[in-house]
Amino acid sequence: MSRDSSRRGGEQGPRAAGARRWLVGLALGLCGATAGAQSLVELYAAARDQDATVRAARALAASAEYRAEQVRARLRPSLSLAASTSRSATEFSNLGQRYGNQSQVGVTGRQPLYNPTGTVEVDQALRSLAASQAELAGAEQDLLVRLAQAYFDVLAAQDSLATSRTGKAAIAEQLASARRNFEVGNATITDTREAQARFDLATAQELGAENDLRSKRVALNLLVGRPDVQPRALAVPLTLPESLGAGNVEQWVDRARSEHPQVRRAELGAEIARLETERARAQGLPTVDAVASVDRRDGTNINNVPAGVIRSSQTVGVQLNVPLFAGYAIQNRIRETLLLEDKAREDLEAARRTVTQATQVAWLGVQSGQAQVRALEAAEASSRLALEATQTGYRVGVRVNIDVLNAQTQLFTTQRDLSRARYEVLLGSLRLRQAAGQLSPDDLRPIEQLIAR
Repeated sequence: MSRDSSRRGGEQGPRAAGARRWLVGLALGLCGATAGAQSLVELYAAARDQDATVRAARALAASAEYRAEQVRARLRPSLSLAASTSRSATEFSNLGQRYGNQSQVGVTGRQPLYNPTGTVEVDQALRSLAASQAELAGAEQDLLVRLAQAYFDVLAAQDSLATSRTGKAAIAEQLASARRNFEVGNATITDTREAQARFDLATAQELGAENDLRSKRVALNLLVGRPDVQPRALAVPLTLPESLGAGNVEQWVDRARSEHPQVRRAELGAEIARLETERARAQGLPTVDAVASVDRRDGTNINNVPAGVIRSSQTVGVQLNVPLFAGYAIQNRIRETLLLEDKAREDLEAARRTVTQATQVAWLGVQSGQAQVRALEAAEASSRLALEATQTGYRVGVRVNIDVLNAQTQLFTTQRDLSRARYEVLLGSLRLRQAAGQLSPDDLRPIEQLIAR
């Protein structure tokens, strides 16, 4: 047994050295690939300028400003010009047909003095403007999370591909070792077939990982609007900051219920509904306008005799309009708007409950993710030690080839799961701030500090 063991040990040494050289080459290749990579902040700036959802929300918010100005115009002075010219023909029984001409030009001005409906409409327009701005803020926060998701998806796919290739290379060396041992009579054909089966499976997994990486890259490129986006990987070794998800869940929920764009829009919707009831009531109130007009007339009578020199008139006054009866339209409109107020209040409560639940789930996700990362870090260390012990046992003849393959698979799988768990924690921290309505591009800075330079 000692001779076989020493022989396997001699073969394991070159294989281990070859694996180390392969890993060093892979690391250097990844470093070269990330040399021209873009940071998360840079990619967000690019995506914000071309994302269709954000641009649509931005256009809506800009249009709301002009809509508010249109409503304000109803309370400002207005001028109108009216001009007319006419020619008349009259048939007389004894005189025949006679003609007359007349021209008139007039300017009329109006300034609302008391218009309760217009005042309420201005308040509604201002709240609609604020609601569109809140919608824009929500769209920008959603874009930030979608970009981070696509960014980390590419990194996770890269890690999965690197893990698949590393595992495939290790299995290939184990397969070569099993074949050599079988040829010299130190192992059975079972070891070779087991290693071959693992190698074939690793090849299939590598192909799947390559396709998944291509798909994730396409999604990120479309989101950013650039071809061949190269995200930067996280620095190694990596320690996640403890500040992610700091604070108790009640604090996050309180912020979400008051600051989240969805809640803000619902609050403004409730205020607009309340103002709509005031507007319905105001339709039954009188209005007062200051009016002024200037008219100039010129013409002849039907006998082509001048009807007079240019005539003009000027009037200035105050006009009162009092609605008396509109077929119960105003009363029924008030009843309708009161029910719409109830709907808006229920929508607001539903929005608060939705963001409360989302915030609690996001907070729990961050806490659970951090605990999972710590557990996987411990599992990685344990799996590495287990692989080393299994390789030692294989060299001395107390372990077989399948044991080494299983230990390798366990280590590589743990490393892959650990990288994904780290990405999920970072993404979860952004989702938590989004759920609380406090996500901004500045929140990418802490993540940028974890990315390799």
